[in-house]
Amino acid sequence: MLAQAAGFPVLVAAILFGAAGRIDLPLYWIYIAIVAALSVGGLFLMGEDLARERMRPGGKPPPWSLRLAFLLCLAHWALAGLDRGRLHWSDTVPPALRLAALAAFALGLALSLWAIHVNPFFSSAIRIQTERGQRVIAAGPYRWVRHPGYASAIPVMAASGLILCSWLAAALGMLGALWLLRRTVVEDRMLKTQLAGYEDYARRVRYRLVPGVW
Repeated sequence: MLAQAAGFPVLVAAILFGAAGRIDLPLYWIYIAIVAALSVGGLFLMGEDLARERMRPGGKPPPWSLRLAFLLCLAHWALAGLDRGRLHWSDTVPPALRLAALAAFALGLALSLWAIHVNPFFSSAIRIQTERGQRVIAAGPYRWVRHPGYASAIPVMAASGLILCSWLAAALGMLGALWLLRRTVVEDRMLKTQLAGYEDYARRVRYRLVPGVW
C-alpha cells in the first residue's frame, strides 16, 4: 500500500513532465508535492481496513466507473502537459487565477484528508459495507455536510487544469466534477434507503455539499 501511495505522485509527475517535454514549471512541482502529501499522508490517517477497502472495495477489483475516472485523470494530466509544454493550444491562464486555483486545490485535498480520517467507511465504491459494520458518521466535517469527500473532490477537479495552465484540461476536469456531482446524488439516495439511521441524519444535516446552498 505504501509503495502504491508513493508511486502515484511519481506517475503524475511522469505524465505531466513527459507530456510537457520540460521540467521548468514551478507550479507543476508544487502541484505534485501536494498530490504526494495527500497520497502518502492519507495512508497514515486511515486504518488498514479502510486502505484495503479503498483499493479493493468488498474484496473485489474497483468497478468500471472508477477505472474510467482514473483514465480520465490520466488524460487530464497528459492534455495539460501537452498544452502547456509543447502545443500551446490554450496555455493562457492568468497567474492570479492559477494561484487562486492552487489554494482551492490544497484546501480541497485537506478537507478530503479530514473526511478520510474521521470516516472509517470512506470507500472508493458506492456500496453498503455490511461486512465492516458500516454506520452513520456525524463527526468532523460530517457535522455540516453529508458528503464532505465530494465537497472537496469537486473543486479539486475544477481547479486542477487551471493550476496546470490549460483551459482544455480545465474543461476536462469540469467533466469529472459533473460526474462527481451525479455520484453524490446517487450515493445519497442509496444511503437513505439502505443505511440504518441515515435518513434521520439527513434530516439533521440538511445539506449534501455546501452549507446553506445544497
